[in-house]
Amino acid sequence: MIKSKPLTIPKAIKKANKLVKKGDLAVALKIYRAVLQHQPNNPVAKKGLNRVLKKMPDCQTTKKQISNPPQEQINTLANLYYSGQMIRAEETCQEMLRVFPKSLIILNIWGAILRKQGKLHKAVEMFDRALQLKPGFAEVYNNRGNALRDLGRIQDALNDYNKAIQLKPDYAEAYDNRGNALRDLGRNQAALNDYSKAIQLRPDYAEAYSNRGNSLRDLGRIQEALNSYNKAIQLKPDFAVAYSGRGVSLKDLGRVQEALNDYNKAIQLKPDFAEAYNNRGNALEGLGRTQEALNDYNKAVQLKPGFIEAYNSRGISLENLGRFQEALSDYGKAIQLKPDYAKAYNNRGNTLEGLGRVQEALNDYNKAIQLEPDYAEAYNNRGVSFKELGRFQEALDDFNNAIKIKPDYAEAHRHLSMLKKYKANDSLIETMERLFETDKITESDHMHLSFALAKAYEDIKDYDKSFQYTKRGNDLRKKELNYNLEKDRSIINRIMSIFDKKFEIIPPENDTVMPVFIVGMPRSGTTLVEQILASHSQIYGAGELNTMNDLGKAVLSRYLDQNTSLENYQWFQSAVKKFHDGYLKTLTDLHVTEKMIADKMPGNFIWIGFILSAFPEAKIINMNRDPRATCWSIYKHFFSSKGHGYAYDMVELAEYYHIYVDLLAFWRDCFPDKIYELCYEDLTENQEEETRRLLTYCGLELETQCLDFHKTVRIVQTASAAQVREKMYTGSSKAWKNYEKHIQPMIDKLSDIG
Repeated sequence: MIKSKPLTIPKAIKKANKLVKKGDLAVALKIYRAVLQHQPNNPVAKKGLNRVLKKMPDCQTTKKQISNPPQEQINTLANLYYSGQMIRAEETCQEMLRVFPKSLIILNIWGAILRKQGKLHKAVEMFDRALQLKPGFAEVYNNRGNALRDLGRIQDALNDYNKAIQLKPDYAEAYDNRGNALRDLGRNQAALNDYSKAIQLRPDYAEAYSNRGNSLRDLGRIQEALNSYNKAIQLKPDFAVAYSGRGVSLKDLGRVQEALNDYNKAIQLKPDFAEAYNNRGNALEGLGRTQEALNDYNKAVQLKPGFIEAYNSRGISLENLGRFQEALSDYGKAIQLKPDYAKAYNNRGNTLEGLGRVQEALNDYNKAIQLEPDYAEAYNNRGVSFKELGRFQEALDDFNNAIKIKPDYAEAHRHLSMLKKYKANDSLIETMERLFETDKITESDHMHLSFALAKAYEDIKDYDKSFQYTKRGNDLRKKELNYNLEKDRSIINRIMSIFDKKFEIIPPENDTVMPVFIVGMPRSGTTLVEQILASHSQIYGAGELNTMNDLGKAVLSRYLDQNTSLENYQWFQSAVKKFHDGYLKTLTDLHVTEKMIADKMPGNFIWIGFILSAFPEAKIINMNRDPRATCWSIYKHFFSSKGHGYAYDMVELAEYYHIYVDLLAFWRDCFPDKIYELCYEDLTENQEEETRRLLTYCGLELETQCLDFHKTVRIVQTASAAQVREKMYTGSSKAWKNYEKHIQPMIDKLSDIG
């Protein structure tokens, strides 16, 4: 059998023209359409096609048949779309619409392409064009709903999804998308109903299972959420979004390493998955791997410049790295992109609070609560600010509100315990006990509850039970921080070896500001002494400044990295200048009128050598307190800062106290008569006499308000915020005796300290 050769396009058009003249319109129509499939813009074929349409008797039917391109062309366009070739896909849409100007399919696909490119307003316009041609097109309503949701017009999107479902009651995708919009509005139960309906209509609908997992997670039903994500992954093993969602649930359960594995898998499957980078960053931040977290947030923002959540998350990491201005900038960016973003207001409030800008922090917490009246975390954080301002009743109200909204909010229970006096029949004790016994809370929650319950049982004088919870809380905190005592010992030994060389110091020029450093172990009375000094008209109380510690770490890091010789005087003088200039800038930036500024960071005892080298006229006040009282007070206290890793093990705590005592003895030898020793017990028993001596050391006369320090209105950002607003009292140094049988290992270790 002889096979005919395929016609060239010119010959095909010529043949079609002859067929038209013969009246064989149907065959001519097929040829013109075949030509236009290969060359959509061929003018001769288009003209011939229009001529045929006018001559064909069943014109309306034929036009309907060719209102859309052949399926093969539609498939080609779809492949371009799903392979991410958006520019080529849009060009193809333009070419095809010239031939098929009323093609609903092309208009719908083009709208989807525009949405994928982020051209949301143009996408809505394209969907509107399609709906003008066919008002009852369910798929277009569904897709327009997606674009409107991306624009933040959630209610308009819901209306479109409702219309799509009305037109097509078995439309699984529309139910799934409507569920997403309902979740955006916080209506998670209604969203769950829609996801379930989508799954009922399409049992293999992996996306609906994944989205249902998101809502279940929002509702706190974490195990059910995991099951839903597992089903999605079972149906679609390369489903990056489901891996990322499952990772968030695993993180919520404290299974952080498994969460990281899921985020890594999601990124492997979808390297441009900004949300997965953001989620992995959150997990890394939770592990204290802040720099790695920051790298992931940077990647997320790079991939998705308008990624609001990533700006918010990056702000948290920047704050933890001490880069406060950058953190404030990121929160501001998130708020600019989404003015009703309550989380960003709350987090910016935390940064402002940490900077001592407490009134500004309150404004942000107020805004967060205004936007989300059931925002438990914002109530808790505002309560902390109220406590620092001495507005204790407002703080109590906020902590109670946080717990009312979120009964399992362990951190709020701990904050409340610091202000509340419990009684034996207090229902909150039973509530915390029940919560403590459940397996639905994390180790971190157990830790916070442990410290809260320890305080509650101490209030009702059940000291045995109080100690059990104290130890449990400390054990969990020690595990979390993974502290290494020998690392601290090595650093301090290195510092002592530097000053063993007895360098002749050339002090910087005289300064107009005189710093006053109140040092010692935590819980030794540093906050009390600062409150007394800050009550004087000539002293500004700056609280606990991190500056010396930051400068010390930076200088020491360079010293160790460069393996500088101990005899290198030039290096030492340069280090002293860095301490001087860096610290002086911090004091200048406070913009206060007082010429004496008190810094009550207890751990500055480590840097006394550098302090006195940089500021020879500085006042150093070292607080002494009964070692047993000090160490017990430290051990029973939860420090929000991670810089007190030694505090959570009785023996390590006692050993660290020895390091402190030895270092102070060393500094006294290096700088005779430069450190003022103040005994906490003497101060509480002989208030006026000791206060007068203290002020004399600072070169000041006694002022009456220094004795009425508890009336001084100022921000106090330490655990002693409540105590310093009470009159001087005695007896607190005996509290350890109630626990003597439990803390004997620590007492034994401290026995050789006079």
